[in-house]
Amino acid sequence: MTPAARVAAAIELLGEIAATGRPADRVAADWFKARRFIGGGDRRAVSLRIWAVLRARARLGWWLARAGAAETPRAQVLAWLCLGEGLALPALERLFDGATFAPARLEERERGLAAALAGQPLDHPDQPPAVAAELPGWLHARLAAALGEHAAAELAALREEAPVDLRANAVKAGREEVRAALAREGIEAEPGRWSPWALRIDGRRPVAATAVFRNGEVEVQDEGSQLVALLADAQAGMRVCDFCAGAGGKTLALAAAMGNRGQIVACDVRGGRIDRAAQRLKRAGVDTVRRQVLQDERDPWVKKHKAGFERVLVDAPCSGSGTFRRNPEAKWRLSEAGLAELTALQARILESACRLVKPGGRLIYATCSLLPEENEAQVERFLAARPDFAVLPVAGVWAERLGGAPPAAGPFLKLLPARDGTDGFFLAVLERKGTAAEALHPSTGSG
Repeated sequence: MTPAARVAAAIELLGEIAATGRPADRVAADWFKARRFIGGGDRRAVSLRIWAVLRARARLGWWLARAGAAETPRAQVLAWLCLGEGLALPALERLFDGATFAPARLEERERGLAAALAGQPLDHPDQPPAVAAELPGWLHARLAAALGEHAAAELAALREEAPVDLRANAVKAGREEVRAALAREGIEAEPGRWSPWALRIDGRRPVAATAVFRNGEVEVQDEGSQLVALLADAQAGMRVCDFCAGAGGKTLALAAAMGNRGQIVACDVRGGRIDRAAQRLKRAGVDTVRRQVLQDERDPWVKKHKAGFERVLVDAPCSGSGTFRRNPEAKWRLSEAGLAELTALQARILESACRLVKPGGRLIYATCSLLPEENEAQVERFLAARPDFAVLPVAGVWAERLGGAPPAAGPFLKLLPARDGTDGFFLAVLERKGTAAEALHPSTGSG
């Protein structure tokens, strides 16, 4: 592709992302899949520009509004080329030259826009705090309050590109073995900070094209997500339920923690995602997982398997505010009403999933959110309604499973991008009171 064709591709793909409610990475993957003629270098160049624009949406929009320009995909890309890549009008006219596969020629008003943006920085002291943080105003206020003294550093980190973390699949290979195999294929990786499985690579590399990935020895997974699976403390021989399994990332990690011995039931209301997990399970050499599609969170299957699991992981649907580095478009699709719906759903899921936990077993509640209404407040509400559960302080689980102490004090695990180098995560370990013997004769009450 010519440089101009890459710009045209970025404009088209941005338009596709804006027109759908689907995650940007999924839209981009399908877009490129339908255009297999686009080579790897071109694909990377277009992707980098797309994600740069998405991460700078608020600041680009501020500059466009200041110049009196409409916020369209074409205008966003034009503004990014000026503010983010420092291109002047002559260079822009060579890209927007109307040739085959190139964007249409610049109109007079676009030339005026380019002239107004020439030499300007993307960041400007007049930008409101929410714009500078790349957040909707209402969400900026909530996150700033939730993060407290960490707000400045963490909000700055949330607008940057996330690192690429890998998980060595302990079912097939150890971390150093995987690291060496990646090096032989030209990908250097460093051990993670917290997880014994974690490796971090520099930038976006073609991991999926490597033999070590195709053989199922490594998965792409943020280190924070790996920690959630490790702190579930699922052990060999246990019966474990991954209640919101999705595409199976944490299911795979749970299986590795169990040495592929025991039974895991991976549940989700989205049958398509559960079905896609089958390929990942096969590649990883995991044969202890049974997939279960649920109608909703109160599917009759839950009552049928009441008190049947030593561990139940609820990786709940959430705002994803801890992962805005990876999904920058998600923040603009979230609304206060949508957040209220999510917190209500989380409460219903907890109320139902807890019935699966054996006396003496554990319910692990996790989100990739930084908002207390999805985290601490949700756990407090649950415990008020379910006195048969109690918090198991995460420090003890961490010491037993990983050694040492977690990144911050408190009964729950809270991971922050700037401080901890992971996505933002929350985790609470809740133990059901009672003894293992009671599991043989569970109560016939509401459960």
